[in-house]
Amino acid sequence: MTTKTLSFPGDFLWGTATSSYQIEGAWLEGGKGMSIWDVFTHTPGKIFQGHTGDVACDHYHRFREDVALMAQLGVKVYRFSIAWSRIQPDGQGQPNAEGIQFYNDLIDECLAHGIQPWATLYHWDLPAALHLEQDGWLNPAIAGHFDRYAAICFEHFGDRVKHWATLNEPWVVAILGYGKGVFAPGRVSDSEPYLVGHHLLLAHAHAVHTYRSQFQAEQQGIIGISNNCDWREPASSLPGDVEAAQRALEFFLGWFADPIYHGDYPPSMRARLGLRLPVFSDADRKLLLGSSDYFGLNHYTTLFAAEAKPGEDLSLAANGNGGISADQDVRLFPDPSWKFTTMDWAVVPDGMRKLLHWIDKRYGHPPVYLTENGCSCEDLLVNGQVDDQDRIDYFEGYLQAGSQAIQEGVNLKGYFAWSFMDNFEWASGYDKRFGLVHVDHHTGKRTPKASFTWWQQFLQRGATFT
Repeated sequence: MTTKTLSFPGDFLWGTATSSYQIEGAWLEGGKGMSIWDVFTHTPGKIFQGHTGDVACDHYHRFREDVALMAQLGVKVYRFSIAWSRIQPDGQGQPNAEGIQFYNDLIDECLAHGIQPWATLYHWDLPAALHLEQDGWLNPAIAGHFDRYAAICFEHFGDRVKHWATLNEPWVVAILGYGKGVFAPGRVSDSEPYLVGHHLLLAHAHAVHTYRSQFQAEQQGIIGISNNCDWREPASSLPGDVEAAQRALEFFLGWFADPIYHGDYPPSMRARLGLRLPVFSDADRKLLLGSSDYFGLNHYTTLFAAEAKPGEDLSLAANGNGGISADQDVRLFPDPSWKFTTMDWAVVPDGMRKLLHWIDKRYGHPPVYLTENGCSCEDLLVNGQVDDQDRIDYFEGYLQAGSQAIQEGVNLKGYFAWSFMDNFEWASGYDKRFGLVHVDHHTGKRTPKASFTWWQQFLQRGATFT
C-alpha cells in the first residue's frame, strides 16, 4: 500500500473530546447539584434499559488516569465540558468550592501532560433547579444566569484555559429537548424550540460580551460556539430539491449561525415561522453580531433532501435529525447503498467537505474547528482487544475530506475526535460506543482500541496514514 500524505497546516490542532454528564459520574458528590439529565435519566422509560449517568465512566475519580491515556494517545488538545451544577448547584449564587477544585485539578493535570484544555461551558446539563423553579431555557432570565456562571468560570479557569465554547449544539437542546422530547428536559412542542433557541443565542452573546469586556485582554484566549449540522445533498438538480436542501441547512445550522454572522435568523425561517420565531432587539443584534472568534462545527453524517409533496409523510427514523419537518417541507432520506454506523448514521465523508465549503462561503471564510467527528461501532472486546476497523475507516475518510477542503481554500484549523472513551450516549444509554478507549461499564476498566493505536501512529507520523 502507498502512503498518503494529508495536507494539514503545521499549527493544526489535533484533539479529542468528551462532555461532563457523559463521563464524570459522581452525580451527588463534591457539592454538585442535580441537573436536568439527572432528573431525566431517573424518569422511567426515558433511557435505554433505564441507564443513568450516576457513575458513567467515573471520570470524576479517575481523571488522572484518563489524562495520562490522552497523553499516551498523543493529542495536544482536550475538549471537555464543565458541569454548571458542579459550579453552581442550583444555577445561581456563590460557586461551589469543591466543583471549582475538581476542574482546577483537571486543567492542571492536562497542562502537566502538555495538553491544552478547551472548555465548553454548556453541554446540555442545566441545573435542575433553574428548570423546575424558573422554566430554564424558556425564561429570558436564563441569559443572565448563564452569563454569571460563565464569569465564574472565566475568573477561576481563564488564566489557563485559552479556548472557550459557550454552548455545545444548541440545536439539540432546542429540538430534541423541547421539540421532540427525547432528551432532557423531555418537552414536546412545535413552538418552544424556537423560543429556547432564541434564549440560547442571547445567553451565548452575553457570555461572550463578558469575556471580551472583562477577561480576554488579560487572559488572551478565544471564545466561540460549537454548532452541529449534517450535510443535506439535493436529491436532484430540480430547483425544488436544490431549494429544499438549502432550506434544510438554514433551519439546522443557519438558525444558530446566521444571527452571529449576519445579525438575524435566515429569511426562510422568518418567512415560514412567522410569530413563532422571536425577534431580536437592536441591543440583542449588536451583542450577537461577531460574537464568535471561530466557527465550531460538530459533524457526523449526510442525507439527501427533496422538496416535499403536498400531504407527504415527513416523519423520519432516528437517523433523520430533521428538526420540525412540517416547518420546512423537506423530505430527508439516505442512499441505501451507503455504509451506516450503529447509530444508523450514514458514512459520507464528502458531505463534510461540502458542508465546510457551505460554511466558508456563507460566513465569510471563518476559522473552523471540527469540534466533534466520529462514529459508533459494535466494538466487541475479544481477548483484551477491540478491533474497530470500521472506526478507523471512518476517520480516514473524514480526515481525507477535511484535508481536501483545506487544499480547496477552507480555513479549517483543528479536529477533535469524538469521543475519547465510550460513555453515556444520552437516550441510548451505554448501548452505543463512540470511544477510542473501550470502557467496561461494570468495572470501569479502560482498554485502548485499535483506533486508539491508529491515532497514536497517525499523530506520530505527522498526519499521514497507509
